[in-house]
Amino acid sequence: MNENLIMGEIMKLIGSTTSPYVRRIRLLLNDEPYEFINLDIYGEGRDELRRTNPTLKIPVLIDGDQELYDSRVIARYLGQKLGLDALTWDQENQLTLIDGANDSAVTMLLSERSGIDTSQDAMFYNLQRERIMTTLRTLSAMVEAGQFKQWNYPAICLYCLVDWLDFRELVDFSGVDSLLAFRDAHADNSWVSVTDPRK
Repeated sequence: MNENLIMGEIMKLIGSTTSPYVRRIRLLLNDEPYEFINLDIYGEGRDELRRTNPTLKIPVLIDGDQELYDSRVIARYLGQKLGLDALTWDQENQLTLIDGANDSAVTMLLSERSGIDTSQDAMFYNLQRERIMTTLRTLSAMVEAGQFKQWNYPAICLYCLVDWLDFRELVDFSGVDSLLAFRDAHADNSWVSVTDPRK
């Protein structure tokens, strides 16, 4: 039995339903008992976020006296707590690729929401677009080579990235169609449906 149940406490996950970084942790937790606190981090939930995480980022995991502020750190913590297999170095590299594309895409989205034309020929935005597409091509080749066949944390993170990019209409998937096929192959997973940011 989970030690939190024995102690009468459950973990708290603070985040937002639309964040791909939060969604990956929700999928990793799957059937584990936890309380999800959904914040509008750019609106009325901003003060709560300030009190919870000095970096002003989500997700945040609170497990008793332990607080964790980053999805990658949270995943490592949960992996140990839940007895999951440790990631290999190749899987760590996969996460770095996924996070690189995700970080650049978030930058593009926030810039657009700030009224900045991200299609302009400016070094900063050119670099973000290049990073996203170069990384997606690499990840697409990995999918085609069968490197994401197992539904594990790297596959969960890839799923969340691809579905979020499609949800936000941030990229053209031409030439990396295998990423959408990978996403669609997992669409009927019950927890994927529960955590869909469109709902």
